[in-house]
Amino acid sequence: MKILKTYLLLLSAALLLTGFTWGFTKEPCKEALETAVTLDSITNESEMRLLEAKIITQCPDGAAGHFVNALQQERIGNTDNAIEEYRRTLLKEPAFGRASGNMGLLYAQKGMNDEASVELTRGLSTAPSPLYHKALARILAAQKVYSLAAYHYHEAGRTLTRDVTVFIGLAETYTAMNQPEKALVEYRKALTADPASAKAHIGIAGVYVQRGELDKALEQMKRAETATPQNRDVHLMMAVIYEKKGDIKLSDYHSLLGGKSKLTPAAQKSAAPSTVSGADKEIENLKAAIKEHPDNTLSYEKLGHIYRAAGKDTEAMEAYREAAHRNSTNSDVYLNLGILHEKKSQVDEAVVAYKRAVKVNPASAEAHLRLGDIRFNRSLFQEAVEQYSEFLKLRPESPDIHLKLARIFAKSKEAGLAISSYNSVLSYSPNDADANREIAALYAQKGDNDKAVLHYKKVLTINKDDNEARTALISIYVKNKQYDEITTLLKEAVELNPADPVNHYKLGLIYDFKKDYENAIATYKKAIELKPDNARALNALGRLYMKSGRLSEAKETLEAAKKADPTMEETTVLLNNIRDEFNPEPRKITKGKKGKATKKSKSKKGAKKTKAPAKGTTTQPKKQP
Repeated sequence: MKILKTYLLLLSAALLLTGFTWGFTKEPCKEALETAVTLDSITNESEMRLLEAKIITQCPDGAAGHFVNALQQERIGNTDNAIEEYRRTLLKEPAFGRASGNMGLLYAQKGMNDEASVELTRGLSTAPSPLYHKALARILAAQKVYSLAAYHYHEAGRTLTRDVTVFIGLAETYTAMNQPEKALVEYRKALTADPASAKAHIGIAGVYVQRGELDKALEQMKRAETATPQNRDVHLMMAVIYEKKGDIKLSDYHSLLGGKSKLTPAAQKSAAPSTVSGADKEIENLKAAIKEHPDNTLSYEKLGHIYRAAGKDTEAMEAYREAAHRNSTNSDVYLNLGILHEKKSQVDEAVVAYKRAVKVNPASAEAHLRLGDIRFNRSLFQEAVEQYSEFLKLRPESPDIHLKLARIFAKSKEAGLAISSYNSVLSYSPNDADANREIAALYAQKGDNDKAVLHYKKVLTINKDDNEARTALISIYVKNKQYDEITTLLKEAVELNPADPVNHYKLGLIYDFKKDYENAIATYKKAIELKPDNARALNALGRLYMKSGRLSEAKETLEAAKKADPTMEETTVLLNNIRDEFNPEPRKITKGKKGKATKKSKSKKGAKKTKAPAKGTTTQPKKQP
């Protein structure tokens, strides 16, 4: 016995001396590294600072400590020191994806694209941050590796749904790949995220110019001018469009606003007195004429046009006001005055000017449009509808305005009017993905699934990556029990986004339902491979193992599911069922005759107990009455 006690004491000492912790403590640097991984998800600055201090205290010279030092150096703008700290982090922990990815972002900022590509790719292997995808996409686009750039922009856009630069970057990539329809889809997403995005407006106009649809291009740029009146690129694009339309005077005017004062040879030949070279002289002449005839409205009108062309907005407004005061009948005076007010963010004054433009000339489409846009931006939808409707009477071939009307009607729950407007959009622009998707949703709400399916399919023909349309179409097919169609859509989703575990899980469910268990198991496994803590996929795989009698594998898989999500009730029930299979309830042991132990099974619930007959007696059946 003494020998046994001595042996046990020695064993305990050995375990303690070799650092065995029995699960009560954790290696400080390992714990610090696990905490460091979570830092990017913390939005509270005080909490983040406390955690950083804790990490440095726990592991000052380890990977976690250097990582926190890098973050702090980056925060104060010391890029070189931050890169050095990230390098030290990776020397300690080469597989730390956050360190690689963050260092890649800094390399990209410094223009070190080759180094950035390597580190960003390493970072994405373990830390799929949308910022890493976005930075890598930019580099690949610059290197003209467009297919990969498109993939990374798309991945970034999954999370950065309000980042205009992602949509514009993807649109420009599609343009470079000669896929203008896809480019339009992304430019429109950019405008949804930021209606004032000049790049998006210019991009859409550029596609229209390539198609020779100059009027559509010009309408787009006029909206851009309203949104960003001082943007030089907008005016330069308008100058290009006007030149293509043969309107040299307006082309020159917008060139001036865009900062290009040098006239083209063509413009010089047809230059009016209001061009830069003769502007001062003409202004003096007009001022002299006004001095002689102070009530000459026409002189004020001309003076306003010249000042505006020369970029002298304040003087132009004053001249136009004088013309308006004298009840000018030229609607352009009021229209231009309204535009100048909008440039100065004087929206109420702009509304007054546009209303006067419409009163003088009810056929002023531009004034109706600008009034409609202001009403729309102020959520005065009924008034916006009135102005847009007047605009469309004058310029019916304006699918973008039909789309605005459709969205207003849809928001107001006027489904019939919305559908009519969406159909107007599609009559001019049948490949408009937004219009097809949105009209499909209205048809689905009305229960007209055939038309909804038709339009959702059209969206996927235009853009296979449209997850919203795909999900909606799957939902309709589920209601209609069209499982083959669901399988086809989910297979496409998996092919398009092979790294998305959700798509694999959904496909596995369909295989499971169709009793194609071999494919279901393979698909669930793929979902788990991509996301090891995928509780739903683990639960589904465990359930499937139970069905096929593979209880050991089922138990292991379900335990992993429970660890990933302890709140899943089905997992708990399935595990209990497996435990019952492995550990059936033992029978009670009772004493029989002569004191011998015998096994006695439990009586079934509801079974009647009967007394054993006395020794030497027999039982007789009771007589029936």
